[in-house]
Order: sequence, then C-alpha cells, then structure tokens
Amino acid sequence: MSMTGELRLGFIPLVDAAPLIVAQEKGFFAQQGLSVALSREGSWATIRDKVSAGALDGAHMLAPMVLAASLGVGSEPRAMIAPLALNQGGAAVTLSTRLTGDGEPGARLAHLARRRQEEGASPLTLAVVYPYSIHNYLLRHWMAGLGLNPDVDVRLTVAPPSRTADLLAEGVIEGFCAGAPWNAVAEAAGVGQTVARIGDVWPSAPDKVLGVTEFWAAANPAALRALLRALIAAAAWAADVGNKTELAAMLSRPEYLGVTPQAILASLGEICFTGGEVNPPRPEQAHWLLEQMTRWGQIGEVASDKVAERTWRPDLYLAAEGG
Repeated sequence: MSMTGELRLGFIPLVDAAPLIVAQEKGFFAQQGLSVALSREGSWATIRDKVSAGALDGAHMLAPMVLAASLGVGSEPRAMIAPLALNQGGAAVTLSTRLTGDGEPGARLAHLARRRQEEGASPLTLAVVYPYSIHNYLLRHWMAGLGLNPDVDVRLTVAPPSRTADLLAEGVIEGFCAGAPWNAVAEAAGVGQTVARIGDVWPSAPDKVLGVTEFWAAANPAALRALLRALIAAAAWAADVGNKTELAAMLSRPEYLGVTPQAILASLGEICFTGGEVNPPRPEQAHWLLEQMTRWGQIGEVASDKVAERTWRPDLYLAAEGG
C-alpha cells in the first residue's frame, strides 16, 4: 500500500482484467472501503517484477506465473499466492492468413515448418505472451498434436498480448497464442485466423488469478479480504449478460484495452468470470500447471502438494466469500 493507504493493482490490457476494471468503475472497491489505483502495464514480466518489489500490491496475473515466481523459475524467488481465480477461457491460437490459404491451417503450418527445415531456411516464428502461461502450454500442446516439436521445428518468442495482432500484420510472427481480445482483433483486421481455443482443449484450465506476495497477504489481511470481496462482486457483474454492452464499452476505453467494443463483445462468449468452480483457486489446478511446467522442461520434479498448498489459497477465498 502507498503512504495514503491506496492499493496499487496492475493489469495487462485483456478482457479477463474485467473484474479489476469493473470493481473500480462500478464502485465495488469503494463499497469495501478501498481506495485503489489501477496501473496498466506493458508486459507480464513487468507485472511480476513490480509485484515482487512491492511497487504493486497485487495484480491480474497468469496462473502459472505465481508458481514460477514462488519456485524462482525465470526470476529471483519470491513467494506469491493466488487467493482468487479471475476467469477461465479466452486463450486461443491464431495463425497468419498467409498460412491459412488452402487446406487445414494446422496441416499447412506443419508442412511449411518441415519444408523450411529441409531447405535449411529460418524456422517459422510464433509468439506466446510469457513462458509460464496457459498460452504457452496450449500452443505447445496443439503443435505436438500436429507432430511438431515446439522446441525444434519452430521458433517461439515472447510478445506482450497487445502487440501480437500488430506483429502478425507486420509479418514479424506467423502466429500467436494470446488471450482475448487480441485473437478477435487479428481476425477483424483480416490478418489472422483462430485455429484452436482453450475451451475446446482444456475447458477448466486456470487462466488469470489475483496474485499477491505471501508477505503482503500476511501483513494486510483485512485489505486482502476486502479486495477479494470486491473482485468477487465485480466478477459476478461482469458475468451478467445484461451488462455485456456496458462492459464492452468500459473495457474499450483507451486507459484500459483501447480496442473497439465490437472486438470485446466478440470475445466475451469465450470467457467465464464466475459461476461453478471458476473463482475459488483449486489445488488440483496448481498440480496440473506444475505437470505442464514439468512436461515442457521448465522445472524438474517438485513437491507438488507442498507447492500447491502454499501458493493456491482457497482458504482465503472462502473466508472473504463468507463475509
């Protein structure tokens, strides 16, 4: 918290940042007695570093990022927790229309990737938003299903979600996996075709969470409970179909996503903000994410139960939900 008692929360311009934005714009933070400043950030690495350093009190985070940061994978170790899941769904693989002419796009991608290898040409380049993300795991899983080795047959790079559609249009990359609305933005611009969606592969996969450091949560229990209550209420508002037009207009504003309301509306059907088991952070999700991280060589064997128990905190969610 700042010296004034104001909470500083970061977000990346994505539709699934909606609970934070709605909580600010519709007064759910204020109803819980919270003063909040939202900070739009340029990359997931910046989010991680600012939360780790205390420049942000918490943030809209990639679910696997909480695990990676806590394990010290890709950065200095910093114990983080996920007391709330913000959404499921929204991630998708989009390929350049340069690759999706004749035939099935996946088969065409595989053919071109192999032909480039045979000719000694540079590999096709595809982007993910962060190494420790459901987007990376979806793209890799999808390519493996095509018989491709994502670490050998293509070049994977990292790009901020808001840059993916532009990079596709510029020919810098040939495809990407990102969250809404950037797949819809690429399609609307006529530069991309979406070929795989997370909901068709892993419908219950965790995507974004509220991430805070373990230290901050322990030092600010009342503020954390109020923050969780506000976000739970905001997620329910965002999930109400009667609010979707207002939600799209709100998110489209320049200080938030800065895209057309139409692109956001086209993406809302892919995302679940609340209901069922969306918001409680379930330990089995952490186990599954750790399996993906192991599958792709990001981590070795870890004490999965211990890591899940420390990072995924349904107890904090349930305490806040119960009032």
